[in-house]
Amino acid sequence: MTLGAEERLAINELLALHGHLVDNGETDRLDELVTEDVVYDASALGHGELRGLAAFRDMARSRAGAKNGPVGHHVTNIVLTEAGDGRVHARSKGIGIAADGGCGTVTFEDEIVRGERGWRVSRRRIVPHGVPGGETYAARQHTDPPGTHRADRSHIPSSPEVSST
Repeated sequence: MTLGAEERLAINELLALHGHLVDNGETDRLDELVTEDVVYDASALGHGELRGLAAFRDMARSRAGAKNGPVGHHVTNIVLTEAGDGRVHARSKGIGIAADGGCGTVTFEDEIVRGERGWRVSRRRIVPHGVPGGETYAARQHTDPPGTHRADRSHIPSSPEVSST
């Protein structure tokens, strides 16, 4: 199978759909994103390896509205690799925004399959990236360090003067 522009666009839109569905609480539509037998490995984030659409849906519902839970999921830097037999490997970056304004980044490692209803994620592994101090996003307390409150911009360097010489 040669992965053409239409398939690439469809898969990019599929991956983007995750944030829209989860952030809007549309967990009843998660079958548009994943297969019925999806393996969703969120163990590095403390949620274990989920098997099946129902388990994924339950986790998404339980996280909605949780204190310091994610309120924004953003997917970027998508790289697709053909895997044969109607399968594609996707690697993308995820940026999560927590209710308190904290954020973190992960890599999504996906296997995507084409079925009767189009492309779906059949397996996802989430790899969180560390933050200063060696902690992962999931382990970090979501508080701003002193002097870096979002209303206080004094920690941001000012732009250098532009010389006309």
